Amino acid sequence: MGPVMNTVYNNYLTSYMPKPLTKYDSHKKSELRNVYNTIVKLNKDAPWYLPTTSKDTQRYAVDLKENARGLHNTIAQLGGLEKDGLFRKKSAFSTDENIAVASYIGPEDTSADIPALELEVHSLASSQENLGVFLPNNTRVTLEPDTYSFDININDMNYEFQFSVNESETNLDVQERLMRLINNSDIGIRAALAESEGRTSLRLTSESTGLAPGKDCIFAVSDDRTSKTAGTVEYFGLDYTSREPGNASFTVNGEEGYSAANHFTLDNLFDIRLTGISPDGRPSYIGLKTDVESLTDNVYHLVGGYNDFIKAASSYLETQSKSRQLLREMNGIASVYSSSLETMGLNLTEDGTLAVDRDMLRQTASQSEDINTTFGSLKSFSNTLLRKSSQVSLNPMEYVEQVMVAYKNPGHNFANPYVTSAYTGMMFDGYF
Repeated sequence: MGPVMNTVYNNYLTSYMPKPLTKYDSHKKSELRNVYNTIVKLNKDAPWYLPTTSKDTQRYAVDLKENARGLHNTIAQLGGLEKDGLFRKKSAFSTDENIAVASYIGPEDTSADIPALELEVHSLASSQENLGVFLPNNTRVTLEPDTYSFDININDMNYEFQFSVNESETNLDVQERLMRLINNSDIGIRAALAESEGRTSLRLTSESTGLAPGKDCIFAVSDDRTSKTAGTVEYFGLDYTSREPGNASFTVNGEEGYSAANHFTLDNLFDIRLTGISPDGRPSYIGLKTDVESLTDNVYHLVGGYNDFIKAASSYLETQSKSRQLLREMNGIASVYSSSLETMGLNLTEDGTLAVDRDMLRQTASQSEDINTTFGSLKSFSNTLLRKSSQVSLNPMEYVEQVMVAYKNPGHNFANPYVTSAYTGMMFDGYF
């Protein structure tokens, strides 16, 4: 997916159910080809249906696919795509998550002893903020009616913004227009209005943090060499930097370190997200949890992904009748394994979600001599969920109420590209 389509896709999903991208969302050409061929085969044998035009139904289909993707990625992150890899993912700990949150990203088959790291955070990486002049809201703008422009330089790229000012407009009218203009450009700067006692100011904040080597700012605003009339930078005060950007500063085992972002990796072993500054003389520690604790975390992660999927499908029970079919199928899968899951501390509830008895789960894990044997049924359950999530992701329309037009002639079918692209059209018909 190219950067333009990726932006469209994510903007569309923001209105429904945004999901973070993971490494499992990128695929080889062969994998994409297999997905396409599977979709074509499904549609080749499917009956003809009337196109789905209801916006609520379209939102449901997109939401359903995204939740299926989320469940698939949850299982994948636990090693579910690899043979005998499920639940072997190691977990990291942080003694103070108000200072740093850690996850393990090193090799899963390592037998080396990885000592805990001593981390002390001195400062967090900060973004740049420009705060403009506070102008009276309802006062008519004193700029002469004309077409104005100004430039923003960011990431070694220069962007020019042009806009018109009418005689009847107020300061607030123009500030709101500039805010929308900058935000819609998606160049890495977010614009917002700051208010104080009937006056408003335009605040520009960089989405990135820290400073690159040799740089003294993240972005700069000027209209010295702009193509249209100058004067708006001075009038609105857009070039005043109220907060300088800065790098994160910390020590690891006594050695100083710096980062332009609050999210980075240490020794290719730990993924670190800084969340606060350490009190003087009180470092935090980052390390690996025991195998039992890691296994328990993995099971909780799986149960959380499963429950999120069930709850998302249940939220459409009153508006989408065929969501009941999906819930019955998911409940049927869980029921097959319910007895064996109960012996591990996983109990199927009335609403179809799973509840975890942590003490029983830990006891089972600690007494296990062979994880593959003790948690074999849970692995089988996970593999079934993996296949089900792929099926739902490939064809969410199976769980949408549709009006059938006709069955296709058996043995004389052909691939119809318009049917294959129906789901894609739901996502993009509002953009073209």
